[in-house]
Amino acid sequence: MTNAKRWLVGENIRLRAPEPEDLELLYKMENDTTLWSVGNATLPYSRYTLRNYIEQTNNDLYAERQARFVIELADGTAAGMIDLADYSPLDARAEVCIGLLSEHRGTGTALEALALLCDYAFGFLNLNQLYAFIPEKHEKSKKLFEKANFRATATLKSWKREGEKFIDIALFQLIKSNNF
Repeated sequence: MTNAKRWLVGENIRLRAPEPEDLELLYKMENDTTLWSVGNATLPYSRYTLRNYIEQTNNDLYAERQARFVIELADGTAAGMIDLADYSPLDARAEVCIGLLSEHRGTGTALEALALLCDYAFGFLNLNQLYAFIPEKHEKSKKLFEKANFRATATLKSWKREGEKFIDIALFQLIKSNNF
C-alpha cells in the first residue's frame, strides 16, 4: 500500500464540492453587497438560480473552466468558499477567488484554505500559475495573499468601477517555477 497524498484536507479545514445543503451559504455570500467590490456581481442571485447552479454544475474544471470549493471547518461548519476561475489549460493558470463569512475572518481559515488550494493546483493539477485581482484599498486581502507567497506584480489603473469612481486593482501572482 502506498502513502497517497490527501488533497484539499488540512489540519483545521477541508475544501469540498458544494452540496444542496450549502444553498443558504451561497445565497448569503453571493448576495453580500460588501463583497461585490472584489468580485463581478452586479445583481443579487435568487435561491432558484443558486439551487440550479448547485444541481447542474459538474464541478469539472476542464469543462466549466472553474471549480468552486466550500471551506468546511473540522466541526462541519461551512465558513466560506474558494474558487479557481478563468482556468486556462493552454497556459496552465487560474484565478483564485476567496470569501469567508464575517464570523470566520481573521481566524487563519482563509490562509489555510489558500494554502490547500495552491498545493492542489500546483501538485495535482500541475498548474504553473495562480493569480488574484485585489482592490488596492483591501489591505487584509493583500496581506493574506502575501502570506501565501503571492507577489504583487502590477497595478491595473482605474480598472474597476466603484460607484461613481474607478479604483486601482493590484494583480497578485504565484508562479510555480519561481515560488512553489
